[in-house]
Amino acid sequence: MPKYGVHSFLWHGQWTTELGNDAIRQSAEHGFDFIEITMLRPQIFEAESHRKALKEAGIEAVFSLTLPKDAHMPHEPERAKQFLSLSMDKMEIVGSTLLAGCIGYSLGTLTGKPPQPEELQVVIDTLGEVALDAKRRGITLALEVCNRYETYMFNSLTDTRDVLKKIGSDNLFIHADSYHMNIEEEGFRKPLADIADVLAYMHMSESHRGLVGSGTIIWDDVFAGLVDAKYTGPLVLRIICGHQSRSGSGHLSCGGPLTAHLQCLLVRVWLS
Repeated sequence: MPKYGVHSFLWHGQWTTELGNDAIRQSAEHGFDFIEITMLRPQIFEAESHRKALKEAGIEAVFSLTLPKDAHMPHEPERAKQFLSLSMDKMEIVGSTLLAGCIGYSLGTLTGKPPQPEELQVVIDTLGEVALDAKRRGITLALEVCNRYETYMFNSLTDTRDVLKKIGSDNLFIHADSYHMNIEEEGFRKPLADIADVLAYMHMSESHRGLVGSGTIIWDDVFAGLVDAKYTGPLVLRIICGHQSRSGSGHLSCGGPLTAHLQCLLVRVWLS
């Protein structure tokens, strides 16, 4: 049975020690099994404090990240490895065993061209080394597939699967996101079924990053694809608080804690 998580950005738009511990508490209070923590600055990440907060809350943590612009893996592989190594150091302190997100590129870095063969080869070689390091630490990696407006490197689930097969690491998988799929894929059901052997992490996100069910994602097809793929991995509610769905007053809102709780229950019912 899948575990159900929530992205930390539902609660707060940034991560500090205080806000992070509050997000951990709220995630537990509203029935989630784990929280996804986006670690953008591992140098100042207070891992010990968050480890204690997670233990008190009784939930787990999964980590995600995007490489910094000056550590875009196709062009700066050594800097990318250093950033990922430090991030995994902090994960070990917390006790987390899954790192997802843009681990092979910097989100927002665009060249105006498709990925070049030499760029892909650098990523293949470098992620292979990172995966070996992660395996020694007991960490699983999941490379996120994003839309063409945010990265030129990995836009298609099947293309990304092909790259992972060339790397050949048994702890390196795909992180899919219904928001990005809505832009890049021809539907939801077949693309998810086609990557069944490498799908390990799933963002449940609406077309506008707002409340699930209030946009244009065809959720019946998403869940049918997950069933076809025999997927039993983590499912993460990915809503960006304060950015998407409009309230009656015209202000942007994430819907509040009650809505978060209901969204978690909705996902559970859909899969039951």
